[in-house]
Amino acid sequence: MANLKAIRIRISSVKSTRQITSAMKMVSAAKLRKAQDKIVRLRPYATKLHEILVGLSQSLADAEIENVYGRNVSREKVLVVVITSNRGLCGAFNTNVIKETRRLVSEKYQEQYRNGNLHLLAIGRKGYDFFRKQKAKMLPEQNGLLNDLSFENVSVVAGELMKSFVAGDYDCVELVYNQFKNAAVQNLTVEQFLPVETVPAGKIKSVPVDYIYEPSKEEIILELIPKSLKIQFYKAVLDSFVAEHGARMTAMHKATDNATDIIRDLTLQYNKARQASITNQILEVVSGAEALRG
Repeated sequence: MANLKAIRIRISSVKSTRQITSAMKMVSAAKLRKAQDKIVRLRPYATKLHEILVGLSQSLADAEIENVYGRNVSREKVLVVVITSNRGLCGAFNTNVIKETRRLVSEKYQEQYRNGNLHLLAIGRKGYDFFRKQKAKMLPEQNGLLNDLSFENVSVVAGELMKSFVAGDYDCVELVYNQFKNAAVQNLTVEQFLPVETVPAGKIKSVPVDYIYEPSKEEIILELIPKSLKIQFYKAVLDSFVAEHGARMTAMHKATDNATDIIRDLTLQYNKARQASITNQILEVVSGAEALRG
């Protein structure tokens, strides 16, 4: 009987866990649908604006007009923006970003890290907590962005990064985040935010650079490039936000299925144990009756 009681307790516990994971799955699915609509609408606009930005940067370089966001300097001072989530239970979502960031630090920016010229900006509590424990040089946390994600809030952070770059505090700003593909797949992405990259040598013809500018190029530098950079930064944060809910929905779906399998196995085990217990009781009764007749 003690074994039967232990199995019943386990079944009850797993059923409670399944209720929680199922509820979390539904919540993440609802948030995913809402956030996915935003990223689907934003991507074509952001992609086209980035294409114009790259072409404009090439045109400005050819015309020898200064572009403060595209200056080509040595990467002595580097800032890596790590975009994770505030909460866990989303599979390898945060682990992949953290691993890629550590790879960048140990391989690509090993010298900068050794010289103390590598800083990290964490958006998301999971990334911030991990690298703070690693004693990395961290900028103030920006975890609140994910609680109230909007272009206005994100553009403030992007604006501060742009000011730091122009002031020479950093020579390069890179983003590490998960790009949303679908609910089950997130593409780990390392993207250069600053300086603005010009058209690669082999792809100059793929992006038109001979634009008719209205207003002047100088005014476009002041308006279009900062706006485009803020939109690119917002797209990265929004991509990560959508990918997080997709990863959590998938993880909770798998957890719910696993709980169902465990409940089925435990129920089978319980029925077998109960059947064995009943058989033993019948044998004891028969044995007792036989002993009385003897």
